[in-house]
Amino acid sequence: MAVPSQHPAAEVRPPVSERIGPLAWLKHNLFSTWYNSLLTLLVLWLLWATLVPFFEWAVLNASLAGSSKADCPSDGACWALIRIRFHQYLFGLYPVEERWRVLLAFAILVVAMVPLFLPRMPRRISYAIGLILVYPPVAYGLFAGGWFGLEPVETANWGGLFLTLVIAGVGITTSLPLGILLALGRRSSMPVIRSLSVVFIELVRGVPLVTILFMASVMLPLFLPPGVSIDKLLRALVGVSLFSSAYMAEVVRGGLQAIPKGQYEAAQALGLSYWQMMRLVILPQALRLVIPGIVNTFIGLFKDTSLVTIIGLYDLLGMAKLITTDPAWLGRAAESYLFAAFGFWIFCFGMSRYSQYVERKLATGRERD
Repeated sequence: MAVPSQHPAAEVRPPVSERIGPLAWLKHNLFSTWYNSLLTLLVLWLLWATLVPFFEWAVLNASLAGSSKADCPSDGACWALIRIRFHQYLFGLYPVEERWRVLLAFAILVVAMVPLFLPRMPRRISYAIGLILVYPPVAYGLFAGGWFGLEPVETANWGGLFLTLVIAGVGITTSLPLGILLALGRRSSMPVIRSLSVVFIELVRGVPLVTILFMASVMLPLFLPPGVSIDKLLRALVGVSLFSSAYMAEVVRGGLQAIPKGQYEAAQALGLSYWQMMRLVILPQALRLVIPGIVNTFIGLFKDTSLVTIIGLYDLLGMAKLITTDPAWLGRAAESYLFAAFGFWIFCFGMSRYSQYVERKLATGRERD
């Protein structure tokens, strides 16, 4: 039986000229069939009906001048609210003359984190652990004051973006190591450790964060001895960290299950102990696989900080709502909420983009879609 000869050059067809150019692209992707054309026209109409009026309200008819809503046009946005109350969105009710302490603390953090991004930084993990252990007491000393002549500032006056970053920062830095320990505990061969980890993870994941914050703020003081009190912000930080760590544990557990069994056996064959095997072989691979899930949990935690409003703490969203209760700005809530939403979006989008950069950097030898 004769095998037909293959001529690859003859089988390659030239590109169809009808699909070249912008008009051809529109026809092929947006107007290929009658129902695709109908959907395209419907989407275009919805964009026109929503974006054009919003642009007129937010840009064309908007005003930056004025000191109250009476100085702003009725058919446009009053961005003077953001200009006048900008510092409250950032710092909440923190005393004006002491806000330099907040800026100094964040400046110290930025400078201290620079070595972590250097490509040839030696002992990077040890430096990061040292930074996590040393920076929080320094930052709290600057924020709260009461030492070296600094004026004390109660945590009830902390607010705005400053409070959002504090809660999110503490939650992120504590939930990841706690989540790793819980994930390892859930896969442990010791029944007691495994049972305790499973009970904690399933119990915390089974209730909303609002319930945990409410219990920490209202119910916990009832079980404390008379005269003993715990700061409201500290209770919120503990509740947010424990809540996020339960979700982080399931993300990490997914990465651990994705590692082939041969990796465990190879590490054991080299004589590595359990913790050496996890630290040097298993966890680096598992965490790399679940970077999207980890960052997704971080983003969810960052947005969930707005729930602390129910216990009397005013983060960025809570401060946006509080500012609109001022009689001088009644009826101008849209501008305040839009500004708060834009602030949340900036940080969440930044975390998302950085995670994609880390994924590309760590995808050595892997094919990406």
